Amino acid sequence: MTPRLEEITPRTVDAALGVRVRPEQEHAVRPVAHSLAEAYAHPAGVAWPRLIVDGDDDRPVGFLMAFLGIDWHGDGSVFRSGLWRLNIAAGEQGRGYGRFAVESVAAELRRRGDSHLYATWHPGPTGPENFYRRLGFHTTTETSGDQTVGVWELT
Repeated sequence: MTPRLEEITPRTVDAALGVRVRPEQEHAVRPVAHSLAEAYAHPAGVAWPRLIVDGDDDRPVGFLMAFLGIDWHGDGSVFRSGLWRLNIAAGEQGRGYGRFAVESVAAELRRRGDSHLYATWHPGPTGPENFYRRLGFHTTTETSGDQTVGVWELT
């Protein structure tokens, strides 16, 4: 396994749109098409969408989208960066691609000078909380809609 990230371009957009999570996970993460529409709708530089590709055979295995310096409360008081979406293809889960994706976002945020990586997830038995906790995230006292807010200190 030699994963890499690729920018979403006219060449990669169809591969990104083809990424589908397991049916029982669909309630917990938006489809890639929705994420790309959100990326387009936000000001330039806020969304960082990437296709996750297994470099050994150029197989698309997932999609991630980070958020960069968003106005968290909408009042200019708090700006945060983190993982907005993570979709690992149904048949590719459990192979380390999710860890690679989160660590790649962490590396990008460190490169940009951030000290924290935020993520949100749906709570519950079918949600990804254990995955995020194993990576080093801890929950905050906040929620975002009906999602748990977690943070990973990038020290």
